[in-house]
Amino acid sequence: MQVKILRHDASKEYFFQEGCYINELSNHEADGDLSIARARVEPGVTTRLHRLNHSAERYCILSGTGRVEVEGLPKQIVTAGDVVLIPPGCYQRISNTGDEDLIFLALCTPRFQRRDYIELDEKDALSI
Repeated sequence: MQVKILRHDASKEYFFQEGCYINELSNHEADGDLSIARARVEPGVTTRLHRLNHSAERYCILSGTGRVEVEGLPKQIVTAGDVVLIPPGCYQRISNTGDEDLIFLALCTPRFQRRDYIELDEKDALSI
């Protein structure tokens, strides 16, 4: 890793197959230990059930209200300031239950790589 300041660029937000908008704030081979993404889920939307094979993930809720489903926990309401810890391989998804965008940081260690993202069938939700 090199000393550097990564500037936020709102124009780099894109729609991800999971069902939310992502802006990769930091996700580079030069800093493979961590990735940071800003995620935005629109009101009424539930992201697709998925897991990350090799990365632990943390959701740091910045604004909005949601319901998170993570393997091993009952469904939980989350609001600004909450942090959700998700070990590698755990099924997960989040729903925006409010009237405004649900915004959170997704911090992955090691860094997020698309090949580790596995989308799951709804029948897998029964195990949550």
